[in-house]
Formats: sequence, structure tokens, C-alpha cells
Amino acid sequence: MSDLRRRLQVHTTFSALWNGEIGHFTRHALNPEIAIDAAALERFSGEDFARVADTLRRHDLTVTLHAPFVDLSAGSTDPAIRAVTRRRFEEILGLVPLFTPRTVVAHAGYDWQRYEYFRNTWMENSVEFWGWVAGRLNREGSQLMLENVYEQGPGEILELFERLRPNGVGLCLDCGHLTAFGRAPMDEWLNVLGPFIGQLHLHDNRGQKDDHLPLGHGHIDFHRLFAYLKAERTAPPVMTMEVHRPDDVWASLDFLERLWPW
Repeated sequence: MSDLRRRLQVHTTFSALWNGEIGHFTRHALNPEIAIDAAALERFSGEDFARVADTLRRHDLTVTLHAPFVDLSAGSTDPAIRAVTRRRFEEILGLVPLFTPRTVVAHAGYDWQRYEYFRNTWMENSVEFWGWVAGRLNREGSQLMLENVYEQGPGEILELFERLRPNGVGLCLDCGHLTAFGRAPMDEWLNVLGPFIGQLHLHDNRGQKDDHLPLGHGHIDFHRLFAYLKAERTAPPVMTMEVHRPDDVWASLDFLERLWPW
């Protein structure tokens, strides 16, 4: 398990690391994916972020970041909302030189119930915004990953990834979200957006809500997912264990080790 553990990221928040969870990560050699929300950006100073980043670096841990997403919209028709979204991402981009993350995950943010009426405008604004973010990250040696959440199926955001291909933007495929919120089966997601997969968020559910259960405790067919990945690539994408309880990390690692194909 130790070798596999070193190849994965594990979900946490910056506030949790600051409040003592960093000892759990350094003690068990867990690579964090650090969610940085608006509350953390408002509360903590640059020195605070640098202190945590230095501790992780001294323990030779790799980092990915998860950008804020609540009430933000890169594709909004309201310029004021886009300005707030840009401000938050300016703050995240300012932390990239401290953490030197492999990737930065953000929500693609398409929700047909909110945006279908002005889809073309949403698409144009999104391509412009994410192209700007990706360009900044690429210059720092990092990569932008856009995550599916409320999209019903992969076709809703295929154009977004096709247009952002020159910017090196990847898909963070969240199988929990596509199971709980989507209407298309996993095979359709893999067939349509599989070539764009650069990262996975791994957690399980039973199809009713976004439970973030340990792997193997829900209905998601991870064997199918990993069989596809093994057939399509020689090395795994970036992977984040996105369960929310420490014990669930170990249970998920045991499950993953039994089906790991590389």
C-alpha cells in the first residue's frame, strides 16, 4: 500500500491542515489535495499559507489544490459575478508559487437548469476565463483541471474542453458526481471525454446523493473505470481520494490496491 499511497492525493482543506491535520498527513506520508475556500482566503495571511507549504515541502509531499467554487461562475452573464470570480482566482494563483501544485482543480460549472437559456454566452465567457487561468498555471509548471459536477452528460461540456485543448486543460472526472447528479452512464463519459481525463476524484455513492463514501461502499463500477484507463494509457492520471473521514482513506486504499492495473 505504501507505494500506491505515494502515488495518490488525499482530500483535505487548508483550514483543517492549519488546525492540526497536517500532522496526520506528514506522519502517514499522505499527499494532500488542499481545498482553499473563500473563508480561508479571507482568514489566512500569505505567511500562514507559506508556513504550511514549507512543512509539506520539507516532508517531500506533493500537492494539488482545489480552487473555491461556491457562488462563483466563470460563465456568468453578469460582469460583476465574473469580476468576483476573477478576484478569487487571482488569490489562488498567488498561492501557486508557494505550493507548486501538480494541478489546480476547479469546477467547470455548467448547470443546464441555470445556463441552458444563454449557453453560448456561458461558453464564450468560460473559454476566455479558463484560458486565462490555464495560461497562468502553465507558466508556473502546473495544469488546470476542470471538474464535472451537475452536468447531465459529457456532451454538455465537450465543446469547452475542445476549445481549451491548446491551453492544456484536462478533465478532473468525478465519478461520484456523474453518478449522483448526471443522467449518462460512465461508459458515455469515458467514450466522449476520456481523452481529456487528466485527474480523477475517487469516492463512492449509491446514486441518490453525493455521499463521498469509501470506494466499494456504493454502486460505482470502479473496475470498469480502471479497465478503460489501463487500455488507453500506460500511466495513471493524477488521482485524488476524495473521502471525508480518515478511516475511509484506508478502506479506499485497500479497495484500490486490489484493482490497481499499473
